[in-house]
Amino acid sequence: MAYTCSLSSLLLSPVPNITLLPSSFSSSSLPFPKRSVLSATKFRAFASASAPSSSPDVVVTREQGKNAKLIDALAKLNIHCLEVPLVKHTQGPDLNKLSSLLKDVIFDWIVITSPEAGLVFLEAWKAARCPKVRIGVVGAGTASVFHEILLSREKTLEIAFSPSKATGKVLAAELPNDGDSTCKVLYPASVKAGNEIEEGLTDRGFKVTRLNTYNTEPVQEVDHAVLKQALSAPVLAVASPSAIRAWINLIPKSESWDKSVACIGQTTALAAKKLGLKNVYYPDNPGLDGWVESILEALRMHEKVEKKGNINKKKKIFCLQREDKINMFNRFCRIVNIKMRKIMQKISDLDSSGLKSNI
Repeated sequence: MAYTCSLSSLLLSPVPNITLLPSSFSSSSLPFPKRSVLSATKFRAFASASAPSSSPDVVVTREQGKNAKLIDALAKLNIHCLEVPLVKHTQGPDLNKLSSLLKDVIFDWIVITSPEAGLVFLEAWKAARCPKVRIGVVGAGTASVFHEILLSREKTLEIAFSPSKATGKVLAAELPNDGDSTCKVLYPASVKAGNEIEEGLTDRGFKVTRLNTYNTEPVQEVDHAVLKQALSAPVLAVASPSAIRAWINLIPKSESWDKSVACIGQTTALAAKKLGLKNVYYPDNPGLDGWVESILEALRMHEKVEKKGNINKKKKIFCLQREDKINMFNRFCRIVNIKMRKIMQKISDLDSSGLKSNI
């Protein structure tokens, strides 16, 4: 049986393990990674043809074609999405080295910290004829890109580690260091990824080889009608700091945008807060399920605020209506008083005339 429910009923149900960054939170003391200069290449974003014509509840912002799972998960909950890709992945400077390195060098660990890094790695691993590798992933969302390989007959790839908390810092602190010899780690990463993983592992005695295998470019232009729709949606769903920065740059200066941001994880949430966004939600553990929960929590809060605003609006309308009625009554009383005075004056004049005639 197909599962259906109203958005209102969903938003009234409790949602566990969602964190709202407080407006008083200061990120100035946090170690944010150095960022590479972005390419001047411009990308233009368009809404998905499958987007509903009605007002969207959520704007999904991953690269074109990579939003399907989130859109499907939200569609099952009767939540309408508008697809507005804010980033595009491009080839990194070290991509061509990856497959040859996998052929020539045996690594104790391959560290993968994002779905895109996983997809890029898989292509190079297949090109290297599927050598035996042991993978450490940052969380369930990243691990999911290896699902089909793990189900296949090919048994040379093993997901052998995931940290207790899905962050790069915790991964670097918890990755097992086996044996007496130096443990060699291959870290295929984004150009824009920070240095905390290789620095954390190096401090623990690992020998880390980092390859910048891909880059993330921001969308710099969005169709005006699509952007107008996106700005009206109550929730923006983002999966990377790059997407947050792209969105901030797209908001017109005349627009006072104060909607909610549902982030895939803490790293993106902290970047959003650092850029001045206030209503920021994220799950304790990154991944599709946690992301959906964050979106639901953001929608629930939006509905609560909107409901409160409607109540206040009704109160204001009621007060104005009451004031109008009082003013109308006062005007009526003044008119009646004026007319009564005129009538009494006429009666008085008639009485005076009658007395004079009798005299």
